[in-house]
Amino acid sequence: MLLAPVSVDRPHASNRIGIRDRLKAATSAAHHALDERLSVLDLTCTAHYRCFLQANAAALLPLEAALEQARVAEMFEDWPLRARSDAIIADLGRLNGTAVPLPPPAEPLDRCAMLGTLYVLEGSRLGAAYLVRIVAASVDARVRAATQYLRHGTGQGLWRSFLARLEREPVAADDEKRIIVSAQQAFAMFAKAVAAI
Repeated sequence: MLLAPVSVDRPHASNRIGIRDRLKAATSAAHHALDERLSVLDLTCTAHYRCFLQANAAALLPLEAALEQARVAEMFEDWPLRARSDAIIADLGRLNGTAVPLPPPAEPLDRCAMLGTLYVLEGSRLGAAYLVRIVAASVDARVRAATQYLRHGTGQGLWRSFLARLEREPVAADDEKRIIVSAQQAFAMFAKAVAAI
């Protein structure tokens, strides 16, 4: 394989690095609204934490299923390390909760849609690292034990490795729009699930 000349590669590199900032800007309002809605829950309280997990499962399960149907493992070979459906189902089982998935995305996911969806799912690990400390203060031992979802991937650098992959992807202007729309749609699915609390 021939390497592209440095002068040609440099603009593409800045474009790839910039997509993270553009994704963040395009989804910040949805992210903030979701955080605000979830902030009413006391995650040390068993009932509230169960609601939190059920809402997350309602969106996570169909999104991960859609990624798997799109063969995400061909794009991300470490997908088995990233998937969290089993973890959240196990946590719900400890709290006698139920997972009621929302309908999956209307269209099959392509490469751009997978990247946008994964931006949201992988980014949620950052908040999870903070939330697990709150859950650990619960007086209910079942709550303290039901943290497979929040602790999933701890220490594995999954967010950083996703960003590195995102920055390496060849992204044209139209691709970027589709990645952003998919990220917004993933946030909308979580918002719909949280609105049902």
